[in-house]
Amino acid sequence: MSELQKQVLRYIDENQQLYQEAAKQIHAQPEVSNHEFFACKLLSGILSDHGFRVEANAAGHRTGFSASLRSEKPGPVIVFLAEYDALPNLGHGCGHNLIGTIATFSGIAVSRFLDQIGGEVRVYGTPGEEGGEQGSAKESFVREGYFKDVDAALELHPGVVNTLTPRTLALDPIDIEFWGKAAHASTAPEQGINALDALILTYNGINALRQHLPKDVQIHGVILDGGSAPNIVPDYSRGRFYLRAQTRARVDATHQKVQKIAAGAASMTGCRWKVSFFQNKIDNLIPNKKLDAVYLKHAKELGEELSGIDQFPTTDAGNVSHSVPTLHATLKSLEENAPAHSIAFRDGCVKPYALDSITRGTKLLSLTALDLLQNPSLVKEIRAYHSELLGTANAAKAV
Repeated sequence: MSELQKQVLRYIDENQQLYQEAAKQIHAQPEVSNHEFFACKLLSGILSDHGFRVEANAAGHRTGFSASLRSEKPGPVIVFLAEYDALPNLGHGCGHNLIGTIATFSGIAVSRFLDQIGGEVRVYGTPGEEGGEQGSAKESFVREGYFKDVDAALELHPGVVNTLTPRTLALDPIDIEFWGKAAHASTAPEQGINALDALILTYNGINALRQHLPKDVQIHGVILDGGSAPNIVPDYSRGRFYLRAQTRARVDATHQKVQKIAAGAASMTGCRWKVSFFQNKIDNLIPNKKLDAVYLKHAKELGEELSGIDQFPTTDAGNVSHSVPTLHATLKSLEENAPAHSIAFRDGCVKPYALDSITRGTKLLSLTALDLLQNPSLVKEIRAYHSELLGTANAAKAV
């Protein structure tokens, strides 16, 4: 281990208390998508105190931020991804109180040595990974160009095992709406246009579609609006659906089929219709084995045992991975085996073992980032491999 690496590790050991306290505070004040006012202010404030230039309201999200610190020496641009939203009616049942603090701590730890090695470090505060109002903000960051000059993005997610970057599913979160015409259901039904019928036809059409879809495609749906009274022909209906599959291309194809079902239902009933996203789409994660290998090297150095691939359905880090090489490893942060999005997982994310994992995770991400910043040729190799992966994905989409 180099002297610089040892200095970074010492810095982390000497300053871990601040970030453990931050994680406890965020855990105690859970906030849902685009309402993470406390967490956003806390983490961006710490970064500002350590010399980072902080942009508020990043990518159009009132609780998003971009914090950056650049050396006068040229070099790679490395981003740490921070999440800090909680689950509705549960709290931090996915450990985002740890994700945000690890990303912030890592960015600051590496930045202390930028003048020696060159390059730029950024921390992006990305709201709403769990969905909800303006959910999945990383898609907004990608769309608004925040990754156009970035060389790699790094993130750790709490779990019950250590893993490298998993494969995940792409997701389209959509609302299907119909507009009809109200009328008395008994005395003048012929004057009505039934929007609920259109939605039920759509729901049944999707059920019929399922038997003709590839095995990895999943469709989940609920009816949110279907009328106000039995004696009034419903003039408005709304269903909410998740379309998932292993690749963005396959979700796009499924989306087109669902659009045709909705159009057919509208034609059958005489309704107007609309299919729209109620939050940002999510892309599948593209693991980059060359970037993962850098992380794996340091995990072994620090005595972390990896246990294969954790189950991970969707994450908007997938959107980032379609833009730049992305690490999204799982960090063992709980001693007990607890499922994510559970009370047990929530309570575990503020226990001493979880708080200690902030230090472990920060060391892993910091050493990984140091390797990238000090080795532009390694970054070039990782980016070239990423381009190959994207080329394969685009070829599959064209077919």
